[in-house]
Amino acid sequence: MNAVIAWLRDSPEPWTRYRTLVDLLGRPESDLERLAARREMITHPRVGGLVATAGEWEQRLLKRHNDAGHPLYALSTLADFGLKSDDPGMAAVIEKVMAHQAPDGPFQTLSNYPAAFGGSGRDEWLWIACDAPTLLYAMLAFGLGNDRRVRQAAAHLPGQVSENGYRCAAAAELGRFRGPGRKDDPCPIANVYALKALARLPGQAAARAAEQAAEMLLTHWEQRREKKYYLFGAGTDFQRLKYPFVWYDLLHVVDVLSRCAFVHADARFKEMLSAVTAQADADGRYTAGSMYMAWKGWSFADKKVPSPWLTCLVLRILRRVEAG
Repeated sequence: MNAVIAWLRDSPEPWTRYRTLVDLLGRPESDLERLAARREMITHPRVGGLVATAGEWEQRLLKRHNDAGHPLYALSTLADFGLKSDDPGMAAVIEKVMAHQAPDGPFQTLSNYPAAFGGSGRDEWLWIACDAPTLLYAMLAFGLGNDRRVRQAAAHLPGQVSENGYRCAAAAELGRFRGPGRKDDPCPIANVYALKALARLPGQAAARAAEQAAEMLLTHWEQRREKKYYLFGAGTDFQRLKYPFVWYDLLHVVDVLSRCAFVHADARFKEMLSAVTAQADADGRYTAGSMYMAWKGWSFADKKVPSPWLTCLVLRILRRVEAG
């Protein structure tokens, strides 16, 4: 383990070094090495590129929810890295996101749904269960939990859960819209996104909703050979390590579940975690099993060479479980 940590600390990726110092080594904010890694991260050209992509929020239509090159996933990756609202360029990006909020709370995304799916066939600002929670997660991660608009979005999310977790849901403007599944089925990716935001929220309502979302994900893993909800399966492709956290795959699900201490002792979670750790090489490093072409050039989108960032993410999961 010490050799892997040393490898991460020597990584050319400042986001990996920063998160290693914060999440794996517990360095305080005043630590000089942590401060240096953070300064390098926020001024790095790749991070600047993500900020620029996120800044296209009001110009880029979301045509499919697993479009890894969309600003939505630049935002969530910046949140994963640890950027904050007062970092360079972030204030303008955040205001573009929060300028579009439904009256009932969720942040909206520029979308276009045909009339056949309940939409108008025009570009319009709407929310759906597989984008609004990601925006809430990002705003919370950026340190905006006390902002009135974020509190409104946060108040909406727990109330959307059903007894079997989060189902496919969308803005009232979309009428009876839902994805390609049965009306009363839960939607796996909606539960992943919702749980990621819920894990950052205080209060009994959020805690109860988190338990229901987590149970849905654990049950799906348990029944993965028999159940496929909304076309989401948990087979071979699901188990390949992949980043950014865009869609329904093993590392994404395990990372989100690991944020909830109440699942750590669950046999189903342990089995999922074992399916992740079994993919380590002899040196304890992890390599992508799948990639998004929009992220080609990043270490986590290289299927031939171990990725410092992917390795950091897995070790962070293990550290969360160890800490309880």
